[in-house]
Amino acid sequence: MRLLLIRHAESEGNAQGRLQGRKEFPLSDRGVAQAAALAERLAAVPIAAVYASPIRRALDTAAAVGSRLGLDIRTEPRFQEYDFGDTLSGLTWLEIREQHPQIVSALVSGDSEFPRYPGEEGRGAFRARVCAAVADITSRHGGGDTIAVVTHAGPIVVYLLEALGRKYSRPVPFAIDNASITTVELSANATPFQAPAVVTGINDTCHLAGHSP
Repeated sequence: MRLLLIRHAESEGNAQGRLQGRKEFPLSDRGVAQAAALAERLAAVPIAAVYASPIRRALDTAAAVGSRLGLDIRTEPRFQEYDFGDTLSGLTWLEIREQHPQIVSALVSGDSEFPRYPGEEGRGAFRARVCAAVADITSRHGGGDTIAVVTHAGPIVVYLLEALGRKYSRPVPFAIDNASITTVELSANATPFQAPAVVTGINDTCHLAGHSP
């Protein structure tokens, strides 16, 4: 099975440099163009199903893909972004620096542990819910299917860390850009010489040529 992990197109929150978390922000004009380019890129791919986080920026990106492919979108709440808590979610990084300087200090300290955010979800719970969602949706489809999941950077990162057997710590060893495609090949019958999950592409944005600032 091929799993396409897709980060949503640019949102207004991205453009404004906000820590979005679960907060709702629509796609920016650039994001709308990115979603259209992504949909065109995937038009020739035999995708069996499209799943999406119910947060608007992901759902709108998925809608562009589903419309181009003639597929309905299946929402999956477990693919929502990390819940950073109400205190920080929606703030710009400048606002966080001004209001919570200790958090910014922790982020730039080089410590391998993530700083604590007031009211946050918890990293272990986050990784567990994302991995459970992937396991559930892949169990519903055939081994030869290609499944698209339109989500956020955080869920893609934690699933890649799981697939690669990496600890969930800082610094994160890869970037996940807006409207990018990350590909993971899953094997239901892995052997000692064959990994159950093989990452074959990370942060593919070749379809976005011409959509850069």
